[in-house]
Amino acid sequence: MKILQTSSSPHWGGAQIRALTEAAGLRSRGHEVVIASPAGTPIGRRAAGLRIPVVELPPADGPLPTRLQPCIAMRRLVRDGGFDALATHGTIDSWLAALACASLRRAPPIVRTHHATAPVPHGPAARWLYMSAATRIVTTGESVRQSLVRDQGFDGRRIVAIPTGIDLGYFKPAATPTATEEARRALGLPDDGLPVLGTVASLRRSKGHHFLIEALAGLDRPARLLVVGDGPQRAALEKQADALLPEGRVLFAGAQAEVLPWLRALDVFVLPTLHEGVPQSLSQAMGVGLCCVTTPVGGIPEIACDGESALFVPPGEVEPLRDALQRVIDDPGLRARLGTGARAAALDCCSIEAMLDRVEALYRELVDASRERRR
Repeated sequence: MKILQTSSSPHWGGAQIRALTEAAGLRSRGHEVVIASPAGTPIGRRAAGLRIPVVELPPADGPLPTRLQPCIAMRRLVRDGGFDALATHGTIDSWLAALACASLRRAPPIVRTHHATAPVPHGPAARWLYMSAATRIVTTGESVRQSLVRDQGFDGRRIVAIPTGIDLGYFKPAATPTATEEARRALGLPDDGLPVLGTVASLRRSKGHHFLIEALAGLDRPARLLVVGDGPQRAALEKQADALLPEGRVLFAGAQAEVLPWLRALDVFVLPTLHEGVPQSLSQAMGVGLCCVTTPVGGIPEIACDGESALFVPPGEVEPLRDALQRVIDDPGLRARLGTGARAAALDCCSIEAMLDRVEALYRELVDASRERRR
């Protein structure tokens, strides 16, 4: 099969990781995959580094004549590209693909991946995009699928949940007992004996970093926080950290192409997110065998169990988050037990091979049906 994956986001986050993981995985299984995105996006740069063909689309901003350029470019790409299926991962590129296919007589099926529990706008336009233009909707968890059916009234028969998988042969516990200390030295972290907490997420308000920094400031004993990721909230979070904590207590590492060394440096992984699908950073941390503190939103309860493979705290509340952090910092045995449970849970439900099996089967079903209709 020949598949076009699209992403319009200028940021690097879970949706882009999912798209690139699918692309690389399907290519490893013998399929031809092309990625389309605006020039200069992180997914385009990383795809090129993996030798995945990239088509650069014009930006979808500026005056009206300029906004028409990406529509024309997408239509030309779909018309001439010989694609068997389109896989869209963002709002803008989903609209571009939908309009392109609607204007073509023989268009390939569209698979729209909906990555999180953030609400879809109500109205005929959104319903057309999801239920008419797209042949199938893929969600990253069953809870996200159910929310589209319950809250939007979408036809559940056209929506399938395929959780994002990770490479558990790569994201695995360290082989040596000194690996954490070695990782901290390699990253240049201070050797002062402070417990090290960390989070990996785009710096958006919905990820809850501001709650985490406030919780850190009220702990009974000092701890250090590593913040891996970048985004529009960075300046505000740096200002908050400077106001509440001593210098150097919160380290902003920015976006990292390889997060494994940062995970290996942690005692506790924290994701106080407010909205979510199935977050890959949590799956990765669980694969590494870290003690995880997170919120039971979106698809998180589908991969983790409170008290067994993670500690759950209510989203948006500082005190319960602080209490949970204090508890795992003070109890090494609890950290170890939750870390062991996290690895076991990841092995049970976060395999990349399981994701690719289901994605490949879905594309094959839709492509075969499309070819049959054209006969």
